[in-house]
Amino acid sequence: MKDKVTAVLLYLSTSALALGLFLKYIFDISPDIPWAIGGFVGLIPSIKWVIDELKDKQMGSDVLAIFSIVGALVIQEFFAASVISFMLASGRALESWAEGRADSALKSLIDRMPKLANRITVSGQLEIISVENVVSGDRLVVKSGEIVPVDGIAQESCYLDQSALTGEPLPVLLNKLDPVISGTINAGNTFEMLATGNVSQSTYSGIVTMVRNSRAESSPNIRLANKWALRFVPLTILMAGITYLLTGDATRTVAVLVVATPCPLILAVPIALVAGMSRATKSGAVIKGGAVLEKLSRAEVVLLDKTGTVTHGGPVITEISSIPGLSTEYVLQIAASLDQYSPHVVAKSLVDEAKRREIKLLSASDVIEEHGKEVTGLVAGKKVRVGAAPDSIPNWAKLEQPLLVALHVDEELIAIFGLEDPIRMESRRTVDELHRLGVREIVMITGDKEDTARAVASELGINRVIANSTPETKLNTVHEYRNKVTGTVLVVGDGINDAPALAASDVGIAMGARGATAASEAADVVIIEDSIDRVTSAIALAKISHRKALQASVGGMGLALIAMAAAAVNHLTPSEGAIVQELIDLLAIMWALTTLKAN
Repeated sequence: MKDKVTAVLLYLSTSALALGLFLKYIFDISPDIPWAIGGFVGLIPSIKWVIDELKDKQMGSDVLAIFSIVGALVIQEFFAASVISFMLASGRALESWAEGRADSALKSLIDRMPKLANRITVSGQLEIISVENVVSGDRLVVKSGEIVPVDGIAQESCYLDQSALTGEPLPVLLNKLDPVISGTINAGNTFEMLATGNVSQSTYSGIVTMVRNSRAESSPNIRLANKWALRFVPLTILMAGITYLLTGDATRTVAVLVVATPCPLILAVPIALVAGMSRATKSGAVIKGGAVLEKLSRAEVVLLDKTGTVTHGGPVITEISSIPGLSTEYVLQIAASLDQYSPHVVAKSLVDEAKRREIKLLSASDVIEEHGKEVTGLVAGKKVRVGAAPDSIPNWAKLEQPLLVALHVDEELIAIFGLEDPIRMESRRTVDELHRLGVREIVMITGDKEDTARAVASELGINRVIANSTPETKLNTVHEYRNKVTGTVLVVGDGINDAPALAASDVGIAMGARGATAASEAADVVIIEDSIDRVTSAIALAKISHRKALQASVGGMGLALIAMAAAAVNHLTPSEGAIVQELIDLLAIMWALTTLKAN
């Protein structure tokens, strides 16, 4: 509807202006009637826009357009009225074009939504089904060049192009049992995957939903543009009033109003912010609206979750010690052969390490698991037990990892496995970059125990640690900082326990690729790829967008003030002022568009 109104307004205002010029310079006929009609064409929608703003209890700058057109019509400066109308129409059309260009990355996500999937039937046949019919556990085939329809687990190695989601330009090699994210493209040979959910539960579908929701929001310029409008509109009216009181010249007064007509405010700001949202999406962060982008630019405090945010979120084997005479491959084979029957996250770590080393797993029998403690069973005719390491361990097994797992065979301790949740490679770089971007304080807030949390924080250069945190603790900490700082309080997390804090913060950022759905839904920004350095990318882009918006609007208003002064001293007629303001508007808008390429 908005685009249709803009198109009609542009057509009518352009036609009226062109017809007047044609009559005047070709046939020497008075152009007043078409130019007056052109003025009314712009006046009617301007009144509608101002009424809509007042209903929302906002003070916009469209009111200046009304004063300008009415004034020009009253003093019979019909050309000026027609030019202002054309200016409004062309400005609105330029806004639509710019938003369409800046939003192309967001729209492309929706356009790429996969419609079909290749499913392997029970009989081994390949059938093409609607992606809506895919369920968890389905065996799917992804052919070369096809888009992965749902999230799943790779059943063989594959190359995936993740550029549309993460911005990574090169294909990524995934091994067997690695998670596969929907929306990525098969850049290699045909491979098989196992679906882990339906399409509504997929990462890509969630991103599309967030994009649609963000586009349904009101224009992102409301807070920033109207803040300046509250200063600029009264100043313009004051200057016009003083001009009339000192000179008594209505023409000069109208010229002042004409030059102050509003496009730098109402167009440049949203264009810059929407462009920033587009660039953020390309870099792997979906931002839910322009207001969020503005808040991001003022980041002052960042509360970081530990597990799954600055660390990988799962234990990894980092060291293996065994009794003399036994190889690490042998003890890992025995332990993993038993643990393959356990769903425990630690058991999975042993199995994954064995598969990574291409160790063939043996079958096990009489498997019994005492949940959270140990697994027992028979492997190769021997009684095997895998569980927590005893308090007293032999000298050959002195490991420093925070998590130790013991392997007993026939009741003899033969190996100790050291596991830890490794810190992401990019975490230290991210902390340093946050400080460079102006973040005053970084706090690690985690449910993990004190010593583990402080060790991780020390390695990352984070001074304050709040350990043993519950969801309530995290929520209270958010409120604490929001009450004592003027800037934006950011929370970065990935789990269900982070959801209350994410929702209560000024800006919540969820590690969305493998994080909990509740966290992503509560957040204002979702990182598509589980890479924490995307957080700094989003903040940097927010600062660029905010800076460009301010430069475009302040620069446009500055030039307008100079032109207003010229009009007040009779150096610009209303008609000339209308043309000058059109040029100022174009300069402001084009500068806002540089957000798409700025560094």
